[in-house]
Amino acid sequence: MLMLRCGLRVEEVAHLRLQDLDLAQRRILVCQGKGNKDRVVYISLDAERILKDYLQSRSSSPEKQIFLVNKGTCRGKPISVRGIQKRMEYYARKAKLEISCHHLRHTMATQLLNADADLVTIQDLLGHSRIKTTQRYAKISNVKVQRDYYKAMEVILQKAANDRGLSMN
Repeated sequence: MLMLRCGLRVEEVAHLRLQDLDLAQRRILVCQGKGNKDRVVYISLDAERILKDYLQSRSSSPEKQIFLVNKGTCRGKPISVRGIQKRMEYYARKAKLEISCHHLRHTMATQLLNADADLVTIQDLLGHSRIKTTQRYAKISNVKVQRDYYKAMEVILQKAANDRGLSMN
């Protein structure tokens, strides 16, 4: 959920520490993400609910990382990047979906863009230094293209009607 709603990379999820959470402000400080950059991301209501449920069920462990292994000899230890990826692969196979951790990040970017978030905002949330990278992430859907077209056409037609009205006077 943190990859899908907050745009976190799998490595960022694996290394996320309890002290990085600010649930009162519904935000996460991503420390030393890709390129050793820090950034703040925000937590959606659904991600907050699921995260709080997880934290209540999380074993009381001295580990600083949020996500811990549930079973086996590594029980109670921080889950690895590969451990998260393997879980994603398992559930994707079970659901007969072709999806990866990185797909979730792309999906968040696309959903934000389709909901009319500015590309610069998405760039900041994803931690991209170049806008071109963000543009590759966020695929504009036909819904947004259609909405933007009709919205722009309304402005154009209104301006044309106003111009005609002025020239008739």
